[in-house]
Amino acid sequence: MPHRLFIGIRPPEVVRDALIDLMEGVDNARWQDDDQLHLTLRYVGNMDPHSADDLADLLHGVKFPGFELRISGTGTFAKKGRVHTLWAGIEPKAELLALQSRIERVCIAAGIEPEHRKYHPHITLARLNLSTGPVEPFLSRTAGFALGPFRVGSFILYESILRPEGSIYDPVIRYALGPTS
Repeated sequence: MPHRLFIGIRPPEVVRDALIDLMEGVDNARWQDDDQLHLTLRYVGNMDPHSADDLADLLHGVKFPGFELRISGTGTFAKKGRVHTLWAGIEPKAELLALQSRIERVCIAAGIEPEHRKYHPHITLARLNLSTGPVEPFLSRTAGFALGPFRVGSFILYESILRPEGSIYDPVIRYALGPTS
């Protein structure tokens, strides 16, 4: 049975609490719950158990110092003009981009197709559909939202289990980062 995997950073509880406090004001939005809040470094997708084990082993080789991140602003992703995701932005940081790039190289070494989309660091707040109300009031209210800094001391290999009520993100292995540089 394949495993649906991704690699991400779990923000600390104080950050997750602040993000949850933002989550209101958009009718019929499917807000993320505490267990779903993360910053994706690399979506992997479905892997057979043997390949998933290989990836997990290769990720142990990622040696990287810890670093700090800040959350800044909110925004949306849209496809064909229809907004489908609300997110909290992550301030661009050289360390985050370097870690993401290193993880991308590990994924390629594990036989995973290279990611062709530009990396856009964010934390998903809500999924939207055709019945969702307008998002502009939420975006206006949260445009200046800022939080942090918070320390990133690890990244996690997650399994995503699809359920009708929403995905469950099961942390499989936590990989510690080194002391802050």
